[in-house]
Amino acid sequence: MAGGAAAEKMMDAIPAGSFRADVLESARRFKASWLDLARHLVRVRGEGIWQEWGYATFEAYCARELRIKKATAQKLVQSYGFLEKHEPEVLEDEDRARKTPSFEVIEVLSKAEERGQLDDQTYREVREKLWEQPVAPAEIKRELAKRFPEPEPEEPPVDLTVKRLAAQARKLARDLSGCGKIPRAVAERAAALAEDVEELCR
Repeated sequence: MAGGAAAEKMMDAIPAGSFRADVLESARRFKASWLDLARHLVRVRGEGIWQEWGYATFEAYCARELRIKKATAQKLVQSYGFLEKHEPEVLEDEDRARKTPSFEVIEVLSKAEERGQLDDQTYREVREKLWEQPVAPAEIKRELAKRFPEPEPEEPPVDLTVKRLAAQARKLARDLSGCGKIPRAVAERAAALAEDVEELCR
């Protein structure tokens, strides 16, 4: 996140009142209002403005000028897109915008929708807790994560797993063989084991 001396120095080099200065200022105030920054990032990415400012990629612009990680920028843009679709009136109402849940909470809903877990009816069921009742961000995020669990990560292909294990077994065999304190019989068994695992890769 942008902030402190780095952000102040960057601000000095950018024309006051320009859109670029507005984006940087919103990054400086990121913790207080993520919506402002997200709105700006959507425009910067959508219109490719980062190229005009001398950056090779949108991610490079976020990292170097705004001091925002790639993953955070993606979450902000994704969360803003979710609100544009489901709560457009919130984005136009300052009072309601101030009550917007954290972008981490909105991101959980956005990902659930991508996976097909969140339809309009389900969103209506969770909406009241999000917008009408004061709930701690961590609490609602935990509740949503339980209701819309992410799928278990896929197991890597067996051949890649075996290759990795074979390489580890071969390294162990070499290390044991090169250590004078290890009995030769032990090193030989390790070498034989490495050969057996390597055979599985063929």
